[in-house]
Amino acid sequence: MIKQAIKYGIVGVANTILSLVIIWIMTKKFGCAEAISNFTGYVIGLINSFFLNRKWTFNSTINIVGSAVRFFLVFAVCYLLQLGVLLYLNRYYPHNPPLYLFFEPILRVLKIDALFYIQILSMIVYTVVNFLINKYYTFKK
Repeated sequence: MIKQAIKYGIVGVANTILSLVIIWIMTKKFGCAEAISNFTGYVIGLINSFFLNRKWTFNSTINIVGSAVRFFLVFAVCYLLQLGVLLYLNRYYPHNPPLYLFFEPILRVLKIDALFYIQILSMIVYTVVNFLINKYYTFKK
């Protein structure tokens, strides 16, 4: 599981870079609108994520269509969960989110305020839940 989690993390970093490059090329080189560039970059990153995670991270041989449907459904569910965590923490704990005071000395040095820390927390929730559901549901043999 640790090996798969590391691979999943590598795929995530690669997809982030790929998405950013696509967004940059579309906006800076081709003059596309930011919303279109952003959407395209994320879609390409998500498709790349599916194929890399399917073969490299989870070594799945199950039906590609079924796993693709589950993958994109899991993405949507995890995104909504992440958004829910973000909105909840922003509403009820905007100045003192969970564990913020514990990490506050480090966060202050890194110039990370409570609201950006909440973004990080919600992304961690997304990443962990997405990994586990993809491992035990999407690409399960």
